[in-house]
Amino acid sequence: MKKTIVLALGGNALGDGLAEQMVAVKITARAIVDLVEQGHKVVLTHGNGPQVGMINRAFEAAAKTEAHTPMLPMSVCVALSQGYIGYDLQNALREELHLRGLATPVATIITQVEVDKNDPAFLSPTKPIGSFFTHEEARVMMANGHQMMEDAGRGWRRVVASPKPVDIIEKETVKAMLTAGQLVITVGGGGIPVIREGNHLRGANAVIDKDWASAKLAEMINADMLIILTAVEKVAINYGKPGEQWLDNLSVSDAERFIQQGHFAKGSMLPKVEAAVEFAASRPGRKTLITVLEKAKEGIEGKTGTVISQ
Repeated sequence: MKKTIVLALGGNALGDGLAEQMVAVKITARAIVDLVEQGHKVVLTHGNGPQVGMINRAFEAAAKTEAHTPMLPMSVCVALSQGYIGYDLQNALREELHLRGLATPVATIITQVEVDKNDPAFLSPTKPIGSFFTHEEARVMMANGHQMMEDAGRGWRRVVASPKPVDIIEKETVKAMLTAGQLVITVGGGGIPVIREGNHLRGANAVIDKDWASAKLAEMINADMLIILTAVEKVAINYGKPGEQWLDNLSVSDAERFIQQGHFAKGSMLPKVEAAVEFAASRPGRKTLITVLEKAKEGIEGKTGTVISQ
């Protein structure tokens, strides 16, 4: 059965740095076009950790030169990363589509994602970004309104909040492009974080988890399946311990129980499973697949991966 799929690429699918990214997107494109070739409607989302870090560090370095270039807000850094990652992805996808004789148009949407200004995450920012600073430099930064945190004895870094997404601003554009038979790249890096103030959308000093943003997008465009790509073929409980068990199928209730029991690491699998559950629980019939990029096609066919559903 042909499906509408939101496919969330992990950072490892984009390489590390510009040269690696140019190579990585070609490999990524082949796996994604496999799905298009099967007749699925695909919306592609992606991370931006290394890329947005590079942008932050570049402007921090520029701020220390005689030009005194101002450091950019996090929202602008995310927008920049969406543009150049999307540029590489859409060109690699377009080339692969043409090689297979497919006329599917592909384009990137610079996407804003609304967050709640009262989200508790804003009270305790925890996501480190950019370069390391000395204590004295950090004091100056804090005096200029930046939030700083000491990072494991290596120096001080800026920190930002990671609030939950509440709306995808460009969702109607995504829907229109899907209806027109196009392959859409959107919600890059979790989306540009914005706070609604009447008719104005104000950029927020935050980062949004791309798996949570992808789950929200999948829900709002009524996708059939969310695919969250990771470094392992399946989800496991007791990972790396006695009793390790790789899981083929999980009910929402079982997944929630395993989350409560602490089976998934905070910095890696936990947000993926939480986002997977969020989408699968949003309406009967919706499913989330967690697997590696190379196995996405087989996962849709039920041959591998971990599927979470009601």
